[in-house]
Amino acid sequence: MAGLIGAVWRIDRAGAELSMTVTPQVVLDNGLPVGRIGAYVGTAPETVTVRYGLLDGVWQGVVRTWEVSMLTVRMMGRMLIGEVSLKNLSGPLTIADYAGRSASLGITPYLLFLALISVSLGVLNLLPLPVLDGGHLMYYLWEGLTGRAVSDVWMERMQRGGVAALMVMMLIAVFNDVTRLLG
Repeated sequence: MAGLIGAVWRIDRAGAELSMTVTPQVVLDNGLPVGRIGAYVGTAPETVTVRYGLLDGVWQGVVRTWEVSMLTVRMMGRMLIGEVSLKNLSGPLTIADYAGRSASLGITPYLLFLALISVSLGVLNLLPLPVLDGGHLMYYLWEGLTGRAVSDVWMERMQRGGVAALMVMMLIAVFNDVTRLLG
């Protein structure tokens, strides 16, 4: 890795602007050269490697998948009631950008990012919108509770509503992506 060039950072400290040149030092992290500046909030983080056996590893995977699923559901709920900005909704451009960034950090961060996206898309697919799998589950539930299928008229109305809801979500996500790209 060629020599790293320092960057000038401007820091606002109690209303006074300070300028300092920060030059990263090349260190090996898991055998890969990484530029680090050695700055931390508080104390340096402690890194601990944890290894699980097969059954414990599968269980930890289930637990982590559940946690990410619940986080996704909570964030969508907070977006609906206005506690969280719709600007947090990301589309394919932001996902591709973050995938590239995580891939540049190594295989583990990249796989973790892909798992996060996969779980989030799985939760999204289970929303009770008629055009998604969750909507089909709602149809089955209705049929199981009432003993009859949803009428064709209502089916068509709900399908149109589901498509409209998905289109609005996609438009917001792509708008947010383009806004982020353009600054």
